[in-house]
Amino acid sequence: MKPRAFLLDAYGTLFDVHSVVVQGAGEMRGDLPALSALWRQKQLEYTWLRSLMGRYEDFWEITKAALQAAVAQLKIDASAAQLDHLLDAYLRPAVFPDAKSALAALDAPASILSNGSPKMLESAVRHAGLDDRFVEVISVDRVKTYKPSPSVYALGAKILNLPAEQILFVSSNSWDAAGAKAFGYRVCWCNRLGAAPDDLGFAPDLVVSYLDQIEADLRP
Repeated sequence: MKPRAFLLDAYGTLFDVHSVVVQGAGEMRGDLPALSALWRQKQLEYTWLRSLMGRYEDFWEITKAALQAAVAQLKIDASAAQLDHLLDAYLRPAVFPDAKSALAALDAPASILSNGSPKMLESAVRHAGLDDRFVEVISVDRVKTYKPSPSVYALGAKILNLPAEQILFVSSNSWDAAGAKAFGYRVCWCNRLGAAPDDLGFAPDLVVSYLDQIEADLRP
């Protein structure tokens, strides 16, 4: 059965999180690829840890704290102005080349369900020129916790007013795909890097290498 709606993750799926360091590093010196990787790792770790502690902070504050931790761990000498410039680049991450064509090809309404704060998501969508592609842009800020909490995934079905099994959830993050599948969505994992899946007991219904393969792979 064709999905009645598509629900997409934002960071890592529609938007390239590693483009942020490329755009925002300026004259900063140091191992910038390592900084990008560790910043993303810390960002996710902090969402999970704060969820477990029941101490929610929005994604902007978590992203800021993760950047500071990554810079300190890698011993990168960066001024406050340089860090602010890097952080501001998160408001305009590059969109993956396959995202726009994929969204144009989908034959059902598309929405976003993301860890991002409302401010971050609004800015990213606007800078990417995707304002008219989504019927809803849903932030975890509504429930004050982070993926893979079931309460986050429940937001999508509730706001779209559809049963989860009639929605195709799309993420490039294997753990996110598993969380959505555990909740009850049909799930597509966009495995751009050809990575091995996380063994969490919930396999995706569909695996693609690029977002613009989804519509073709759903055809009967």
